[in-house]
Amino acid sequence: MSEKKKLRTIDAPFVALGPSGVAIRDRLKHLTPGDEKVLRLVGEHLGRLASRDLAVRCAQGQEHSSESWAVRKRDLTAESSSRWAGSITKATHDQWALSRRCQLAHIQSLEAGVRTLMHRLSQPLGEKGTKRAAGGYRSKSEWFQKTRRLAVLEHRLDVARAEREAGVVRVVRGGRKLLNTRNNLAAAKLTEPQWRERWEAERWFLSADGESGKRYGNDTIRVSPDGEVSVNLPAPLAHLANAPRGRYVLASKVAFPHRGAEWRDRVEGNRAVAYRIHLDVARGRWYLTASWQKPVVQTVPLETARAAGMVGVDTNADHFAAYRLDVHGNPIGDPHQFFYDLSGSAGNRDAQVRHAITQVLHWAKKCGAKAIAIENLDFGAEKTREKHGRRKKFRQLISGIPTGKLRTRLVSMAAEQGLAIIAVDPAYTSMWGAEHWRKPLLTPRRKTSRHDAAGIAIGRRALGHPIRRRTAPPHDDQSDRRGHRTVQAGPETRGREETRHPATDPSTKLEDRTGTTRTRATRTPKTVRDVPADQEWVQDSLLLTE
Repeated sequence: MSEKKKLRTIDAPFVALGPSGVAIRDRLKHLTPGDEKVLRLVGEHLGRLASRDLAVRCAQGQEHSSESWAVRKRDLTAESSSRWAGSITKATHDQWALSRRCQLAHIQSLEAGVRTLMHRLSQPLGEKGTKRAAGGYRSKSEWFQKTRRLAVLEHRLDVARAEREAGVVRVVRGGRKLLNTRNNLAAAKLTEPQWRERWEAERWFLSADGESGKRYGNDTIRVSPDGEVSVNLPAPLAHLANAPRGRYVLASKVAFPHRGAEWRDRVEGNRAVAYRIHLDVARGRWYLTASWQKPVVQTVPLETARAAGMVGVDTNADHFAAYRLDVHGNPIGDPHQFFYDLSGSAGNRDAQVRHAITQVLHWAKKCGAKAIAIENLDFGAEKTREKHGRRKKFRQLISGIPTGKLRTRLVSMAAEQGLAIIAVDPAYTSMWGAEHWRKPLLTPRRKTSRHDAAGIAIGRRALGHPIRRRTAPPHDDQSDRRGHRTVQAGPETRGREETRHPATDPSTKLEDRTGTTRTRATRTPKTVRDVPADQEWVQDSLLLTE
């Protein structure tokens, strides 16, 4: 007799924290040629200082200290200003910390690949794999090629570990992708001057951190409540100022149509607002982005979020499958699908995700739900070719699901709608949902997919109910001798664990069409005419008697 499969531990659901910041953007229209010239000169000058400061910080590695930071800031102040130097050094520290986190993620990915290769190489040729572990390779040639692949990964892992211990990080200001495009201009459909213009624009530095208590919350890039934008010029460019105290006022004004009232309230209260000016070279447009931090808000308790039912959402490569559930975990109405297309440019993918999330939120609000349940997905260790081998389409499928961007977008957009997001463990939701909920919900007019059933499983797990519709019967006899047990009734329901009434109980007598009473309701009617359409009338064979 085979041993029962051991399931992994399922984490408890939790309410996701709300957004910690806000960022809005508006276009700088009607800039004069003089305004564009000044912005280019300021961005180029500060960009050189930022590149030099980043190089110094990377060379220091883990030997960085407050004294060395003060020296760097003092050197930058002489060529810009104290506030510009503070913004540059802060951006440098953030970039170095981000590179360190990416370096750790790269090491973890290499370790996962090495473990998988070593396991598969230790298996006999042709050994079949299981759902928990991959099997052996199919041929000697493949086995040999994977030994070479293992040697390459082990070498990369040793180099990455040594660099991390030494505090070495590799950063490209402007982006490594754009840098590599320089060698593939034909494929990118760019000329060298066009690439050069994009490269220089990406390396400019026109960002200023906010400061509470200062006028309009930022003294470096100042935006008044009526939309007037002024920039504090660095010392070498102070002769270009057109306003007192070395400031340059742009001819363009901003309005911030989205969250404009919230931004104006912060500006009028002199609370910190950070600004960034950047150029979209492809469109030839200048933009101003305003951002500020929000105080950490205590999330609603889990029981409060469950009070009005739940909307379970299953995330897929091309759509969201959503199902509404009541407080007892019963599905209500029909399933809904919200499709998106993740092909094309990054801007198009982001717009598709935002549009689909907006549809989900509006539908949830219309249903009267107060919370949305979603899987806490992370495919960081599931994309490697070492684990899935030749299953290239499957790797592309899970890589195409926007898990990180989806979590960020959904949490921030749901907070504006007053909806809570409950994250649940994704273990077995698709498998158990299809097993226990897909077939019961099928009707001639409603087609339920396995993704819709997974949405029900996600919602039930968020509500605290098991995914199975009924508990298992007693093991000694598959009957109701120990009582009718079900998980559909709440703990406050009386008699939910009591034994069913016997068939001879007078209270269970039924009355048929003729007015006579029967002690038991039969499953099949007495006449062929009353048999439901989904049943067949079977004539029993005659008994053979001697």
